[in-house]
Amino acid sequence: MNRNRIGKLILEDGSVYSGYSFGNPTSSAGEVVFTTGMVGYPESLTDPSYRGQILVCTYPLIGNYGVPDEEEKDGLHHHFESNQIQVQGMIVSDYSENYSHWKGVKSLSTWLNEQKIPALYGIDTRAITKKLREHGVMLGKIVIEQDLELEDFNTRNLAAEVSVKEKVVYSKNHSQSEIKVVVVDCGVKNSIIRNFLKRNITVIRVPWNYDFTVEEYDGLFISNGPGDPKQCVITIDNIKKVINLESQQSKPIFGICLGSQLLALAAGADTYKLKYGHRSQNQPCQELGTESCFITSQNHGYAVDESTLPEEWEPWFRNVNDGTNEGIKHKSKPFFAVQFHPEAAPGPEDLEFLFDKFIGCIKND
Repeated sequence: MNRNRIGKLILEDGSVYSGYSFGNPTSSAGEVVFTTGMVGYPESLTDPSYRGQILVCTYPLIGNYGVPDEEEKDGLHHHFESNQIQVQGMIVSDYSENYSHWKGVKSLSTWLNEQKIPALYGIDTRAITKKLREHGVMLGKIVIEQDLELEDFNTRNLAAEVSVKEKVVYSKNHSQSEIKVVVVDCGVKNSIIRNFLKRNITVIRVPWNYDFTVEEYDGLFISNGPGDPKQCVITIDNIKKVINLESQQSKPIFGICLGSQLLALAAGADTYKLKYGHRSQNQPCQELGTESCFITSQNHGYAVDESTLPEEWEPWFRNVNDGTNEGIKHKSKPFFAVQFHPEAAPGPEDLEFLFDKFIGCIKND
């Protein structure tokens, strides 16, 4: 790490924040967002939902526990949410050069350099967060050696960029389960697949634009992912095919995050871009019709406009902080989705039972 190498974060309104480089000494552009997690930077950096974004960490100390190894288990990176860092860059207040953790095998700086991701420390992340809270997410760029133009990644089909290119099948201990779930990969996190595998479910992971109606499966899962859901036109059209089947032919559908937005669009509802998004591990969500409130992990910049839901659909969860929709469900068919992450790594895991609810629908329990 070169403490003498100065870099700048430049926002679209002309604001400039100077700091020191601890990642790869390259320049990068993206959408600047903030996250409030105290821990979990390896998971956040590899989360495909952060594709195209420069991540500002509000927790001041980052890097203190290093980065774990790239061990694979059941065909997935055991400690990460995908096989690479997905963000465009990283901004922190204080970077810990010396790490200490029994799983740590390298420093965050080393990892960022290996994957050619720029990062800056010594920046007032509180000031950036206040600006984003008032203005909303902004385009920005990290400039270290060479300047570049701003770029709005939301005009691209980011889900297509992070999705697998061909079908992949996962099964626990290589033994096929009787229950098969198709996972439409729009940027699926490894933790989601792990949650199915530990319940002895065979996962058929297919690309975002794959016609999954040709597959034999027991349940359909629509994954999280980055960007504007309206870019995934093919995915939406494929979902429409299955939600419009007669009731006796309906197979359970479960969506998470982007999957909730895609299911809503397929049903005929609308989505919109949030001012600054929800990216944290402590968002309170209430299950409507009950007094239950859950603490959730979230990472999304778009939301479902629940006022546009068709008559046969209803809101399921709602964010207590700002009243935005956090889940939808069909009134008579086994179709439901949530905006938050019940599989959250490093946590919380308060709503992991939703995977059991989905499997219960498949088994018709």
